[in-house]
Amino acid sequence: MNTKRFENKVVVVTGATKGIGLGIALAFAREGAHVVGLGSSSPADVTAQMSALGAKFTALTEDFSRLTQKSAAELIARIVKDCGAVDVLVNNAGIIRRAPIVDHSEADWQAVLQINLSAPFFLSQAVGQWWLTAGRAQAAADARCKVINIASLLSFQGGILVPGYTASKSGLAGLTKAFANELAKERMNFNAIAPGYIATDNTQALRADAARNHAILARIPETRWGEAADIAGTALFLASKDADYLNGAIVNVDGGWLGR
Repeated sequence: MNTKRFENKVVVVTGATKGIGLGIALAFAREGAHVVGLGSSSPADVTAQMSALGAKFTALTEDFSRLTQKSAAELIARIVKDCGAVDVLVNNAGIIRRAPIVDHSEADWQAVLQINLSAPFFLSQAVGQWWLTAGRAQAAADARCKVINIASLLSFQGGILVPGYTASKSGLAGLTKAFANELAKERMNFNAIAPGYIATDNTQALRADAARNHAILARIPETRWGEAADIAGTALFLASKDADYLNGAIVNVDGGWLGR
């Protein structure tokens, strides 16, 4: 008996070559999805991992720092043409720039907001337009299109030394709700995951700072840094039929950080 939940589904994951994005992409692949990985770095090692799973994987190079409304629409149209649909979009790609708030440069501010907020908006908008004009009509009567944004603890907190990141992730949480408000009635789901402190490239500087690392671990009830796999399970749930009535939610996956 085939128990793979996402057999014949097309799942687009941005920033799929490392960290949380890679964990999510591999999780969907194990569940039978055709994964389309969008990223700016070489996917050779990811392709090898997907091949080892026997998964269908398409790698597309995309520079999110240059993504526009027009190019996002063209990208989604290309994916639909080549793969048949976009059943799930995971907006994961993101960057972080650290500096005291009074020294935070305009260049860093613009770069972070473009990749972390503008790119997810353009891609979500493009998927919504495709779904409303063509995707919904060709889908099964009970099928839904799912968009999952990767937000952050800093969607709720101010953070330290990362004003651009905080602004972008707070904006992404609001954008998740805004899309849900307008498009839930169209059989689309927009939800977000707010990861806690996860061991990725973005948090390497924190983990390397003995004092900050100790302070962070002391605050986390689970007493450990999270892993990409901790986020992937929530993404699978949000994309599944079990979450069809969940819309506009920001799900904290943080080892208990926000509950403390």
